[in-house]
Amino acid sequence: MSVFSDPAEVGKRLADVGYLPDESIATVAFLAERLAKPVLVEGPAGVGKTEFAKAMAAVLDARLVRLQCYEGLDEAKALYEWNYSKQLLRIQTDTGAGWDATHDDIFGPDFLLTRPLLEAISSEEPTVLLVDEIDKVDFEFEALLLEVLSDFQVTIPELGTVAARRRPYVVLTSNNTRELSEALKRRCLYLHMDYPDIQRERDIVTARVPGVSESLADQLVRIVRSLRQLDLRKPPAISETLDWAQSLLELGYDSVDDEVARATLSVLLKHRTDLTKALAHLDVPAQ
Repeated sequence: MSVFSDPAEVGKRLADVGYLPDESIATVAFLAERLAKPVLVEGPAGVGKTEFAKAMAAVLDARLVRLQCYEGLDEAKALYEWNYSKQLLRIQTDTGAGWDATHDDIFGPDFLLTRPLLEAISSEEPTVLLVDEIDKVDFEFEALLLEVLSDFQVTIPELGTVAARRRPYVVLTSNNTRELSEALKRRCLYLHMDYPDIQRERDIVTARVPGVSESLADQLVRIVRSLRQLDLRKPPAISETLDWAQSLLELGYDSVDDEVARATLSVLLKHRTDLTKALAHLDVPAQ
């Protein structure tokens, strides 16, 4: 049975949990649920890819299961591994009691440590599986992920096949640091996220930072948008726009002038060279 009637309902329910989607986000989120397909979300860091998965978990009243990808991630950390210390303790206990632990004794469910992929597949409750920054792993791990996403089951030689009791809602994110395989892309619905336009980011700020005025929100998102056009080591993310807005409120500022910019831009930018470029761009005189 489908959870959503149309993309508009998805958009409203995402907005209700504090995530303001555009039309393309709401449409892909709707189709992913209807077609039971993973969503591959690509875009620069800080545009709300991970927050999208968290918001969908809230909308679906599901548990978020997150696999954070990194270089060198292997099957044991993603799927499952055996609790070797518990197995050894069992062997020692049995030996001390005068009998030998059998293979079945120490390779049973009680000795299995589930990792995110198996945890999401074997869960009896609704889950959103977030595979975060998939572009950081190698092609071998991609192949493993393809196998899991194709059948939503995992074969454990010692226990047999574990099939999904409830198919998870799957979100894969990528910062596009490398090209993903065509095989992976074919199995997913594709969603590209970029930094929001001024209107949408202003709406995000006013929704997520209670008490901020429309004029201050408008001023700071315009500044942030202009800074993102610079050649910065790390352009400000949406979360940093929110941090800056909250910081200005806490400090009692209702607008951004030269003094305020000098005092607070370090909330927005995290590299000295970026700060220097930003102050020059904003024509803020040095002290």
